[in-house]
Amino acid sequence: MTELLEFLKKSKTAFHAVENIAALLRADGYERLYESEEWNLAEGGKYYVIRGGSSIVAFRNMGGGFMIAASHSDSPCFRIKGDAVSAGCLKLETERYGGMINYTWLDRPLTVSGRVTVHTDSGVKAVTVDIGDKKVVIPSLAIHLNRGVNDGASFNPATELLPLAAIGTERGALKRMIAASLGVNEADIVSEELYLTSAEEPVLCGLGDELILSPRLDDLACAYASIKGFLGAQTSCATPVLAVFDNEEVGSQTKQGAASTLLYDTLYRISGSTLEYLKRVASSFLVSADNAHAMHPNRPEMSDRSNAPVLGGGVVLKHNANQRYITDGVSEAVFSSICSTAGVKLQSYYNRADLPGGSTLGSIANTQVSLPGVDIGLPQLAMHSACECCAVADVESMITALTAFFGKAVEMDGEQIVIK
Repeated sequence: MTELLEFLKKSKTAFHAVENIAALLRADGYERLYESEEWNLAEGGKYYVIRGGSSIVAFRNMGGGFMIAASHSDSPCFRIKGDAVSAGCLKLETERYGGMINYTWLDRPLTVSGRVTVHTDSGVKAVTVDIGDKKVVIPSLAIHLNRGVNDGASFNPATELLPLAAIGTERGALKRMIAASLGVNEADIVSEELYLTSAEEPVLCGLGDELILSPRLDDLACAYASIKGFLGAQTSCATPVLAVFDNEEVGSQTKQGAASTLLYDTLYRISGSTLEYLKRVASSFLVSADNAHAMHPNRPEMSDRSNAPVLGGGVVLKHNANQRYITDGVSEAVFSSICSTAGVKLQSYYNRADLPGGSTLGSIANTQVSLPGVDIGLPQLAMHSACECCAVADVESMITALTAFFGKAVEMDGEQIVIK
């Protein structure tokens, strides 16, 4: 798990996650393509394309249908809007990105990461930044000043969740620090996309080191497992496709989200024509890999009594009557067969009937590329906390499952799906 922990540590934002994924692909011989250029694809060639700096699609050009695994690169956090001065201190002004558990961000080391756009001799260029060696903090109000805090508390994000950056009243310190770290003049920074992220390092915990405690497990743990499965799979007669999208936490309705044309555009260009694309998609399969709620040992009543996954129980297969997940009877049978052959345990997840759940990538991506598939995930606790928890064994099971998946092909024989 050392490599996973390092990946989680370095991937503080979606921009950094995609950079790290691209580095793993290049190390395995993958070549970057650009959407603005013509693609001359070699048979058996290995390629990837990045959109928006925060979404990536990689593939091996093997012909046949597409075996696609999709996950997401973003996690709930705070976006930085600027700075302000109060009580002799410099604060950072923020707004929430996604739905985080607010109180978990208090009184812990935080840092600033993201990207800035800088002037160059020929235009502008976006570069990632991470001031991880410098920390900020969102201090809580002392219990003496808020006696009812342990009876339940809500926090106003505009006034109570602003990080303390420094003692002093001089504004602009963050921008100056970023300019110095990049070796550019402050005036050359045109724009900023900076986020407040947890600076805590991922660790193994539990008496037997059987658990992972880390920021951003949702969904970087699935993204990592997808990469490992993609790179480790045997060659089949299908084209394996790895897709990692940004903006899932805010609905995916962006140029690089799962609701964008990124996946469609890539598959169409691989296919070369409308007819070939339609034929190949008809023999394709999508695995949407995004984490799932494990039964909480302190609050088991919050889960469905009969269909709640547990930590260490294996890969989760998600179901929803209202199609928030794309799993149906046929796709479940296909994926279950692949996992059974690989010796991977599966467990089912349904929302408790009176607690509606969220949606994820599968149904959203299907609005652009319609194909059978399943929604799966790793069982985890504390989803959308600043620090989340999952089981080592489940990550290993997910890697095994996706390695097996990427090494298979599915074909339509009349109305029957054949797994090869």
